[in-house]
Amino acid sequence: MNKAQLVETIADKLGGRQQAADAVDAVLDAIVRAVVAGDRVSVTGFGSFEKVDRPARYARNPQTGERVRVKKTSVPRFRAGQGFKDLVSGSKKLPKNDVAVKKAPKGSLTGGASATVKKAAAKKATTAKKAAAKKTTAAAKKTTAAKKTTTAKKATTAAKKTTTAAAAKKATTAKKAAPAKKATTTAAKKVTAKKTAPAKKATAKKAPAKKTTARKTTAKKTTARKK
Repeated sequence: MNKAQLVETIADKLGGRQQAADAVDAVLDAIVRAVVAGDRVSVTGFGSFEKVDRPARYARNPQTGERVRVKKTSVPRFRAGQGFKDLVSGSKKLPKNDVAVKKAPKGSLTGGASATVKKAAAKKATTAKKAAAKKTTAAAKKTTAAKKTTTAKKATTAAKKTTTAAAAKKATTAKKAAPAKKATTTAAKKVTAKKTAPAKKATAKKAPAKKTTARKTTAKKTTARKK
């Protein structure tokens, strides 16, 4: 059965060929658009249409037997419902005066209250997910800030320790250098004292010469008096 034959079979039930053709076109268009968008179209008792993604794979050319790489693609898939399967297998008989595929329950086609409840639940779930994501991001920011402050404190304490250690080293080196300077100054003083002491002794030894000259002058005076 092709599309034209399908339209002819339902034309009497819909009140004309044009109405039947429009109905078939509308149903098929709605199914195709929903499957392309990634939605699953399910008809109770008949089956479901859905989009399936196939990963890249290797296949063989049936004519040459050559191995060919097939790219990633998406294909439509139809799964027959249990009622459809039972009718085809013969476990159930086709009704004579009734529709083979039973009608959907009331409220399922128009949505009804159940659809609104489902939409509200979906909105609540999305808002809850967004709030949880915001909380996690805020907690992550707090943890990163705390880590930064702790690292900064550690760096400052380490810098202080290094500065105190350097000051202590300078103090110890200054203390060590001070006795050395004192020792050098005392040694220099001793050397200068030793050098000046012989000079004083030499001058002291030269002093008796003046006494001899004084004795000579007194001798001269006595000789002059005797004359």
